[in-house]
Amino acid sequence: QLQLAESGGGLVQPGGSLRLSCVFSRFALYGYATGWFRQAPGKEREGVLCINSGGGVTTYADSVKGRFTISKDSAKNTVYLEMSSLKLEDTAHYYCAARPHGSCSGHATDFKHWGQGTQVTVSS
Repeated sequence: QLQLAESGGGLVQPGGSLRLSCVFSRFALYGYATGWFRQAPGKEREGVLCINSGGGVTTYADSVKGRFTISKDSAKNTVYLEMSSLKLEDTAHYYCAARPHGSCSGHATDFKHWGQGTQVTVSS
């Protein structure tokens, strides 16, 4: 069973930066599409960015364009979410998720494997 583990969340001031990591264990990330989702209190889980098995990137949250990037390091079995110019509204629990079909989706229901998430709080 594929396991995902996120890290890198924390408290940051508006305008700051964070890098989230999602480590694949037991299986290599080859062949998987990996998405980053976030969920704020009282809101639905939202797709943010996704990277497919070929390295192609799709952005699902317009609000992060130009501020967030997704990348992967196959040698480290890790997918990253680089976040900059953080805003108060970026505060949420961030999850990574993987699906074995290789193609991206912005729908949480399309992803079979999930990590526990990491909290990002943007506050002054």
